[in-house]
Amino acid sequence: MKFTPIATETARHYQAGGADANGQPPERVLSDGEANPCRHCLRDIPRGAGMLILAHRPFPAPQPYAEVGPIFLCAAPCEAGGGAEMPEILSSPTYVVRGYGADDRIVYGTGAVVATADLPAEAAARLSDPRVAYVHVRSARNTCFQLRIDP
Repeated sequence: MKFTPIATETARHYQAGGADANGQPPERVLSDGEANPCRHCLRDIPRGAGMLILAHRPFPAPQPYAEVGPIFLCAAPCEAGGGAEMPEILSSPTYVVRGYGADDRIVYGTGAVVATADLPAEAAARLSDPRVAYVHVRSARNTCFQLRIDP
C-alpha cells in the first residue's frame, strides 16, 4: 500500500501559476503555520512560507463523481512525498476514506469516517475489495482531499 500525493506535473503546473480546476490562477499567500498541508510533499507548510490555495479535482476528467475542492500547496517547487509510511499531513483525529473503482467512480459502501491510527488498516480493507482500485483520504471536517492510497 502506498500513500500517493498529487502528481509532480500537476504541482508544477499550479506552482507556475497554471489554472486550477475552476479555471483560476492559484491564490498566493503566506502560510500561518496552522494546518496547511501541502498535497505534493505531504508536509505541513511552515509559518511564513509561500503557499498556494486552489481548487483541485483529483480525477483525470470531469464526471459526476469527480469532486472539486480546495487544497494547499507549497508555492515553491517541493519534492513529492508519499510511500509506505503515513505522511506528516495526516495529523487530525479522524479522516474520511472512500474507495473508487478503475472508472474513477465511488464504490458505494466504502466510505467512512475513521480514526487516523486506523487509516492503514481501513485502506487495506477497502483495497482488498476487487471493485476498489484506489482510496481517497479526505478531511473529516471539511472533506478536503488529502491524498490517495494505492495498492
